[in-house]
Amino acid sequence: MMFTLIAATLFSAAFLLAMGTIMWMFAHYHDKMVAALQFEPIPHNPPVYHLRIRRPRPRAAQPTRRTALPLGAMAA
Repeated sequence: MMFTLIAATLFSAAFLLAMGTIMWMFAHYHDKMVAALQFEPIPHNPPVYHLRIRRPRPRAAQPTRRTALPLGAMAA
């Protein structure tokens, strides 16, 4: 019987201490919790990249110089 009474007392004391801590933290940080729940992040516009696309116009074909390639068994 004595063990049950001590265990119940200890459990009740721990429970009341935990509840008191929760209530104290809620009362102490109530403003910060409300501010965190109402916070809306600042929207950031996605960066705009300005790309300059250059497409050179085709020029008239210029004659190319061809060099003589060696022919024969050693060419490959």
